[in-house]
Amino acid sequence: MKVLAIDCAASLCAACVYDAAVGREVGRSVLDLGKGHAEHLMAVIAEALKAGATDYAGLGAIAVSVGPGSFTGLRVGVSTARGLALALKVPAIGVTTLEALAAEAATAIPGRAVLAALDAGREEIHAALYDKMSVLTYGPAVTTLANAVAMASEHSAVLAGTAATLIAEAAGRTFDIGPRTATADILTYARLAAAKGQGERPKPLYLRGADAKPQAGFILLRQRP
Repeated sequence: MKVLAIDCAASLCAACVYDAAVGREVGRSVLDLGKGHAEHLMAVIAEALKAGATDYAGLGAIAVSVGPGSFTGLRVGVSTARGLALALKVPAIGVTTLEALAAEAATAIPGRAVLAALDAGREEIHAALYDKMSVLTYGPAVTTLANAVAMASEHSAVLAGTAATLIAEAAGRTFDIGPRTATADILTYARLAAAKGQGERPKPLYLRGADAKPQAGFILLRQRP
């Protein structure tokens, strides 16, 4: 089975084709955009398919990063994955950014608990804790820096994600640290999705509300006819 993986959770607009039968990536395309995922994603997917010498008909599943991450990017990635899956009559499989980052940390430093943590601003951390067998034991959830430090220290966890250095500095001690990025490599999403198999339809993982809210002073009263 060939899996098309899509990631728009952070600044990257990424896609790859993964051949699960042989456990090998056969094509990829990655752009570091910052924003503008909607305008470029289909072209990125087309390039990954071309590099993998396949087409949509050759796909057996669609994998997608579901967050936490960029509100707009997540909507673009998840809606595209679900639309393609519906059109192709194949499953869409969601993978969180935290489990993907934790998987990369566990590969680099095996046999240890992993705390995957993203700096969410406002002194908040998006975190998930995995035990030494990569089983989720906490989160994904919004927590404080103090709580993240306490979890990492209690479990002597390997740290991963954009908040890894922040947690280590706040703890005042040394931790083993895996990837410090906002998202994992696109191949990691494909591998995890292939191992999961079909489940619930993916949806964006929003751990807090959107920053932008309507301005009450500009709300217009509805006029009756």
